[in-house]
Amino acid sequence: MKSTLFTLVLMFTLVSIPYFSNAFAQDYTQWSLPEGAKARLGKGWISGNIAYSPDSARLAVASSIGIWIYDAQTGEELDLLTGHTGGVSSVAFSPDGNTVASGSWDGTIRLWDANTGRHLRTLTGHTRDVKSVSFSPDGKTLASGSWDGTIRLWDANTGRHLRTLTGHTRDVKSVSFSPDGKTLASGTSDYTVSLWDVNTRRHLRTLTGHTGRVNSVSFSPDGQTLASGSGDDTIRLWDANTGEHIRTLIGHTNVVESVAFSPDGSTLASGSQDGTIRLWDANTGSPLRTLMGHTRDVYNSVSFSPDGNTLASGSFNDTIRLWDVNTGRHLRTLTRHTPDSVNSVSFSPDGNTLASGNGNAVASGTSDYTVSLWNVNTRRHLRTLTGHTHSVESVSFSPGGNTLASGSDNTIRLWDANTGRHLRTLTGHTSSGYIVKFSVTFSPDGSILASGSGDGEIRLWDVNSGGHLRTLTGHTSPVYGVSFSPDGKTLASGSGSEWGDNTIRLWNANTGRHIRTLTGHTHFVASVVFSPDGNTLASGSLDETVVLWDVATGGPLRTLTGHTGWVNSVAFSPDGQTLASGGDTTVRLWDATTGSHLRTLTGHTGAVDSVAFSPDGNTLASGSSDGTVLLWKVTPSAPQLPEDVNNDGIVNIIDLTLVASNFGETGANAADVNGDGVVNIIDLTLVAAAFGNTVSAAPEVWSRPLEGTPTRAEIEAWLREARQINLTDPTFQRGILMLEQLLATLTPKETMLLPNYPNPFNPETWIPYQLSEPADVSIAIYAADGKLVRTLELGHQPVGIYESRSRAAYWDGRNALGEPVASGIYFYTLSAGEFTATRKMLIRK
Repeated sequence: MKSTLFTLVLMFTLVSIPYFSNAFAQDYTQWSLPEGAKARLGKGWISGNIAYSPDSARLAVASSIGIWIYDAQTGEELDLLTGHTGGVSSVAFSPDGNTVASGSWDGTIRLWDANTGRHLRTLTGHTRDVKSVSFSPDGKTLASGSWDGTIRLWDANTGRHLRTLTGHTRDVKSVSFSPDGKTLASGTSDYTVSLWDVNTRRHLRTLTGHTGRVNSVSFSPDGQTLASGSGDDTIRLWDANTGEHIRTLIGHTNVVESVAFSPDGSTLASGSQDGTIRLWDANTGSPLRTLMGHTRDVYNSVSFSPDGNTLASGSFNDTIRLWDVNTGRHLRTLTRHTPDSVNSVSFSPDGNTLASGNGNAVASGTSDYTVSLWNVNTRRHLRTLTGHTHSVESVSFSPGGNTLASGSDNTIRLWDANTGRHLRTLTGHTSSGYIVKFSVTFSPDGSILASGSGDGEIRLWDVNSGGHLRTLTGHTSPVYGVSFSPDGKTLASGSGSEWGDNTIRLWNANTGRHIRTLTGHTHFVASVVFSPDGNTLASGSLDETVVLWDVATGGPLRTLTGHTGWVNSVAFSPDGQTLASGGDTTVRLWDATTGSHLRTLTGHTGAVDSVAFSPDGNTLASGSSDGTVLLWKVTPSAPQLPEDVNNDGIVNIIDLTLVASNFGETGANAADVNGDGVVNIIDLTLVAAAFGNTVSAAPEVWSRPLEGTPTRAEIEAWLREARQINLTDPTFQRGILMLEQLLATLTPKETMLLPNYPNPFNPETWIPYQLSEPADVSIAIYAADGKLVRTLELGHQPVGIYESRSRAAYWDGRNALGEPVASGIYFYTLSAGEFTATRKMLIRK
């Protein structure tokens, strides 16, 4: 009886929990990681609006790395939707709550399944950032406003482009449908609001009066009034039918970024760069109350819950606050978004702690310029060091690991790395204006700290006393990077400006004497670093190149090209074999000896500002303007195998698949293993011959991804072609043998029905199986009461393994009439010739 009761309770619990792809995950640092990354520190910064789901249960937050989904009641993270190559500027739920739309800096709109987090489709056509997205009330149409000055209307179900509305002379900041869906309002940087007839595409009227850009527009629920928030610090209310100006609401002391009506239309909320949210009587325009608590701009984000009881606000200090609308009481704060950019990263000598310098050099006058300390092993945030008043441009651990230095606002701060206690502040630099670049580094023995600044000077400091030792002068532009040689005798500095001196200088670290100047870069030198043996200096520049220099002669050894944007940081691996460079939005790995490109790491949505290797060389950290640090798994000193097409350190089925997918391609191609200019059966056989070759132990030779695995028929065809070549070369013959072994692994010894995935599921699932002999295959799906729900006729199938999503049977959770089935337990039966088998699955909604 107890067992039966427990089963019933468990089933009820599973059915009752709303499904989300990461609903049961605890560590969001592991969610949606790019290939090659093993953790993400930080959640990015809030880069756009906040949207409630129609049932008030969830919040979607536009961030610099994707769309975060929160439980609106508890504030817990539910999912992270990634795929955009730029930050997300706008999010919206469809009226039925099943779809999330997102607009991005990358110029695209993406549609997502709101229940599973699955990417549905990408809408392209805008030529600049998409600033705003909005669903029509019936959910059939999606509107998008862009920096390119246009508004596009899309079929929300198919993604088909319907029409483009043109006429604005500046970027479109906000779009909003009227409640009846017949009118679209748009606010733009040309200081105007436009009204459009959705059906005819005709421009109805232009509303003028604002003296600043119009950042937000919102219709009242009855459709009679339109509100607009502007850079002129005001909100204007308009008659939505005539365009007549009704009244102007004054009270904010800075730019109004967002306006929204309550569901009952009685209240208007506005968020401003003055850090406040104001609630207004929508009928009279009278102020009701001011909500205070954010310490920085309320950025483009005020949103009422559909039940009207709660207001969500997002701030530039990267907190989300929930408020009781009736009382104005603060309910809770959702935090842990990283403030601004991550400008610098540094590992402690033991590799257990990572320091990151945070801030945004564009912003000023705030106190959110911090240093964050993270436990690398647990990925837990340890502490935040505060005190700087500007962007923290550089952080560096002392060789002993007990002291941390941070550079910002013309000062260097020294901290106890274990406790976070501020030890002392070093002053003397005199950077002015917007030139706030800073670089700090310890000498190898930890006794001296070098600092480079926007004032063009390098200063050397006694770490123990904090005393100033000497100043090195000669650069005529800001100093962006400083680095000691491994023996501590030489100091390198990189400089640059729009007016010249894009040079590197080498100095005698003991006397301060200038040794030589290295020239060749055509733009700012952003980063310099010595190789571990001290013979080579690497420099990264805003001219999009990395240069390797001979330290003894000062001559350039080679120039590394491939980045498509500024190279902001360079770092050698501890063994000196690999060089990492961070620039554009990528990290590139190079062979430090030959300069050959090894690998490109992609996943950041903002510029990569800093890279650093862990002391053991197994981890690379990259800090980005997207507000996150990515930790990448790297293999030190790993020789590159020609047959290792994806360069992951092992030759296996993945490499074979990549060669097959590139069959017939000519020119430079990693799949052209023998380098004869064409990808063909010889390359494939050579990869097969190298199966198991690896730089690590115990390789999984037959490890394969779910998708893209060659079929049995494809292997048979490759074998026939390879045998026809009739090469007696032992390596080629070994390749044939490995293909024969692979064919054997793809030939099941018995027919089997396998567990469906995902399970539980909503709204779709895949049913895998394998056949030991050809058969006519069908799958029947039954309800718990035995009633037939759906039959999947798969036709005649050859021998093989049908496990991947492209090969397994697919069920969309609908019955034979196309209707979605209800939550509950279902059974599926595989019929293949004389074989039958049945399994159980669960759908929950």
